[in-house]
Amino acid sequence: MVNITNKPDNHPLAEYITRLELGGALLPDKPENVPEVVGILKSYGVVLDAYSKNLIYFAENQFLKFFPFFKYFNGEITFKKLLRHWWHDRINFEYAEYCMKAMLWHGGGGLDTYLDSKEFTQRASVVIAEKFKNNPIILGLNNLFPDFLTEQLRVCAYYSGLGQFWRVMADIFLSLSDLYDAGKIKTIADVVSHIKNGLVEAASKPITYAVKIRGKVYDIIPASVGLTFLADTAVPYVEAVFFRGTPFHGTVSYNAQAYQIPPDQARFQYGALYADPLPIGGAGIPPTLLMQDMRHYLPEYLHEIYRRSRRGEDDLRVQICITFQKSMFCVTTAAILGLMPYSLDTEDPTEQKANRVYLQKWLDRLQPSRLQEVNKEESGDRIQKSE
Repeated sequence: MVNITNKPDNHPLAEYITRLELGGALLPDKPENVPEVVGILKSYGVVLDAYSKNLIYFAENQFLKFFPFFKYFNGEITFKKLLRHWWHDRINFEYAEYCMKAMLWHGGGGLDTYLDSKEFTQRASVVIAEKFKNNPIILGLNNLFPDFLTEQLRVCAYYSGLGQFWRVMADIFLSLSDLYDAGKIKTIADVVSHIKNGLVEAASKPITYAVKIRGKVYDIIPASVGLTFLADTAVPYVEAVFFRGTPFHGTVSYNAQAYQIPPDQARFQYGALYADPLPIGGAGIPPTLLMQDMRHYLPEYLHEIYRRSRRGEDDLRVQICITFQKSMFCVTTAAILGLMPYSLDTEDPTEQKANRVYLQKWLDRLQPSRLQEVNKEESGDRIQKSE
């Protein structure tokens, strides 16, 4: 195990670095944290299952459609379903698209690199030509604006990539809940270990994308490109959604003279690990959609925890957001430990130093996040603290 006598005293989050070096998690291993994290991840897993299916359906069946009115219906269009859609009694797939657009905008990883390559452009041109071979007007427009339809296929590739990533994560979270119900998950360390093992197991899972046009299959991202789950979807997702995100309308000024939005998107800190839970529930705040979706699938033991808070379940979305951030710090811990340059139990001083530098870089980015807040909050008094 690492020599803990050499503590990172000069770092403002030194205690967290030491905790990780000892195999702990960013979230403290308190008994009350376990049912909260597992319960919210169960709900999140159900929602991600729906998000994943819709994203993949769109990528494979709604590609290059200019007005995909029924893109949220997964091919099942009925009057009853249409009424539920209008009444908003449905999964908010718009949040899935928000995450997809954040990944597309921030880029990173092999998927982003491939979508800017000549190979992708060539494959896209073949698909476009075949899709619209009987439509001279669209082909003429494509000649005038050669990047327009290619960009639409780039977007579809991100639909598919995020859908495949969330497919794996949904299975990890739902199996975590099953193990908890069976009494096999008892600590935060167990939660992190389960998620890390799932990430490692799926690390080399290929990311591919193909579409069918008049019965013929066309590869847009073939397996030969070598894109994989961890490096090309998981890591860019953490960067785009956990860390950077996008500024929420109505909470910051988009006026450049106000200097409320950094000019460099690499300095964005609007991701899930930084967001203030209090605006959750307000119109125009994208995570509100996710919290609204998860509230329908909370297990009863998590409802019971929320009922014991000062406001009961009157501010349920805010409480869900707080719990969700706790769970995301567990997922982040799993990612950090899974990407460690060397084993935690290494006895080599050089390797220990490399691990220390690696952890310090992560904690540098997490310093302005809500890490310290979720470590202070107790399930019974967190709402009192926010008053």
